[in-house]
Amino acid sequence: MPRIPEKMSERERILELKKEKNAVILAHNYQRPEIQDLADFVGDSLGLSIQASKVEAEVIVFCGVDFMAESAKILNPQKIVVHPEPKARCPMAAMCELEGLIEIKRKYPSAKVVGYVNTTAACKTEMDVCCTSSNAVKVVSSLPDKEIIFVPDENLGRYVQRFVKDKNIILWPGFCPTHNAIKPDQIKRLKKAHPDAVVIVHPECRPEVIDLADAVKSTEGMIKFVKASDKREFIIGTEKELIYRLKKENPEKIFYSIPGAICPTMKMITLSSVAKALENLAPRVELDEETIRKAKIPLERMMEIGRGD
Repeated sequence: MPRIPEKMSERERILELKKEKNAVILAHNYQRPEIQDLADFVGDSLGLSIQASKVEAEVIVFCGVDFMAESAKILNPQKIVVHPEPKARCPMAAMCELEGLIEIKRKYPSAKVVGYVNTTAACKTEMDVCCTSSNAVKVVSSLPDKEIIFVPDENLGRYVQRFVKDKNIILWPGFCPTHNAIKPDQIKRLKKAHPDAVVIVHPECRPEVIDLADAVKSTEGMIKFVKASDKREFIIGTEKELIYRLKKENPEKIFYSIPGAICPTMKMITLSSVAKALENLAPRVELDEETIRKAKIPLERMMEIGRGD
C-alpha cells in the first residue's frame, strides 16, 4: 500500500507558500525564535528598512509591529506588504499623534523634526528626517539647525543629549514600555550575581539604567559588540528574544536576560498567523499616495545617513 503522507507542518506550509507567492519574510530581532528561524532577514529597525528597500519579491511579509510594516510599504508602494497581526501595534508609536506633532511644530517654527522610526506613517509626513536607536546621535549631529524636536522616545532623546551639546533638543514625552520597565536594581542584581559579565543596554532604557552600562547599543549594535568582544558573559538590557539570535551566532558565550523584558506586541505574530497571511495575502498594509510620498522623504534621509554604531 502507498504510504499516506503526514500532515504538512506549519513551518513546511509557510516555506511552500513563500515560494508559491514569491514572498520574502522580514522579522525583527524581538520576534519569537520560530519566526526568526523562518525569516529571510532578521534585524533591527534600520536594517529592516534598508532590506525592505532592496526586496525583489512581489510580496513582503513583515513580522514586527505596525510602523515597521508601514515603512516597508512606504519604501515599496508597488509591492504587496502583509502584516500578519494588525493588532501588533507599537505602544510607543501610538504615543505620538499627528495633531500633537503639528501643534509642537507651530510652537517651534524654526525647529527641525527628528522622528524615531517607531512612529506612524501619518506622523512621518510631518518629519524632516527619521532615525533609529543605532543612528539617532549621528542624525541629530548631522543637522546644522540648533533647535530639534525629537519624537517620540524621551529616553532616546535624553541619550542623544549626552553627545549633542550644541543643540536645544525639545523632547516628546513618549517611551517604550518594555525598555522603560527595566530598573537599575535589576541590573545591579544581575551584575552582583555575574560580576564578570559585560552590561549592554538599549538607548531606549531610562537614563539611570544607561549610567550602569558598559556599552549602550541598538539591537544590531549589541550583536556586533558581542561578536567582537573577547568577553564570555553578557547582561543584555533589551527585549529577551534578542538573546536567541545572540546565542545562535555566539554559541560559546553566555547571556543573561532582564526578568520581564518582554514585548507582548511582538509576540502576537505566530507561525499560524504567518501561514494565514501568506495563504490570503492579507491583512495588507494600505497607505494613500500622498502619505507615501511625504513619509518616504524622512525615511530615505535616515537610510542615507546610515548607522552610527
